[in-house]
Amino acid sequence: MTAVGARPRPRTAAGTGTPRVPVPAPATRASGSATPGPPTPPPPPSPSARFPDAAPTVGRDAPRGGGAAQAPSRRPGAPAQTPTETTARLRPIPAAPEAETAAGTDVPAPRAAVPPSGPAAPRTPDPALSWSTPHDPRPLVSFGEPEGYDGLARPRPLGGRPRPQAVAAAVCLVLGVGLLTGAVTGSWLAGDSGDDGARSAYTEAGDLWHSVPVDQLFPPTLLGKGAGPGGADRTWTRVAVAPDGDCVGAFDRLLAKALDPVGCSRLLRATYTDATQSYVTTVGLLFTKADAAAMTALADRFEKQGLGRREDLMPLPYAAKDTVAAGFGAPQRASWTVSVLTDAPVVVYAVSGWADGRTVDEPEPAEEAVESGAASAPAQAGLGHEAKGLADRVERALRKNIGTPTEHPS
Repeated sequence: MTAVGARPRPRTAAGTGTPRVPVPAPATRASGSATPGPPTPPPPPSPSARFPDAAPTVGRDAPRGGGAAQAPSRRPGAPAQTPTETTARLRPIPAAPEAETAAGTDVPAPRAAVPPSGPAAPRTPDPALSWSTPHDPRPLVSFGEPEGYDGLARPRPLGGRPRPQAVAAAVCLVLGVGLLTGAVTGSWLAGDSGDDGARSAYTEAGDLWHSVPVDQLFPPTLLGKGAGPGGADRTWTRVAVAPDGDCVGAFDRLLAKALDPVGCSRLLRATYTDATQSYVTTVGLLFTKADAAAMTALADRFEKQGLGRREDLMPLPYAAKDTVAAGFGAPQRASWTVSVLTDAPVVVYAVSGWADGRTVDEPEPAEEAVESGAASAPAQAGLGHEAKGLADRVERALRKNIGTPTEHPS
């Protein structure tokens, strides 16, 4: 019994819990006006409430060829269409027998595929997506011209330069080329170039033997700070200056042969003694006739072949009468050094020995006698420092008269 005002509970299909929705009855199809009848209780639901019970009649049950309309088919056990239904039922899909299973198993057999009712209509491509369409549906994208900024922070295209700036750049270019051309032409007319400047300095150095006083080339007193053994200071006093002349008889035969490629323009010599007058040293400046290339070749030969360390290429001393160097001859030579300059046509050399006239059986080059640990008699007496120290300071005096030195004595 249902309470008043309560909604009636929908009736369910037999054996299922799915409610069946009542459908209003359609009007009578017979000719003439349809008179609605009294409401009829809904028939019992079908086994499956997911699908309608009857197939649609519109377009399917219409009479063909003028024949009478046929009653729609329905599934066995389904209730007939009632007059109260106002719409046609959809065609039910026949269900496979639930009892039908695979052989020997409890799993239901798969349903057979239902072929389509008719051939599918071919799909027509969209003309708008074709490459041959006269109108391209894709959007047209264009890029703007890049811009820069001028000196006043105003935007301007990068591809072009404002006309005033282009004119100014052209004027600057013309002026720069004109100035450069004028400078080159003036230098060419005046005969002043970098090579000529270097050549002039080289030539000037070759003329110093007669343009510079002897006291500037061979100072009467030379100070040798730290020039002695162990960094001791030295002071040398000039005792004699040889008359300038050629190189005849000034060198031993082998040394003269080694110096012959550069020639002999003038030879200057002076002899010094130390503060105690225990040692005497002769310093010489040989002004050659060679150019810079020949002097460089000679310097390389002396360096590579070690000619400056050979005992048979030792220079001869200048022994002045009535001085402490009166007995300074070839047998008294103890240490020596030879330096070939490349920025001036000059060969600087020095040779030292004892002032008492003692002979030396084994002379030693100054480069070896000044080394730490040298145990020879010339090295222990400091005669290597005497020769090297005096040669370095005479070379410095020579460079002071040339100009800014480009080489530094060792």
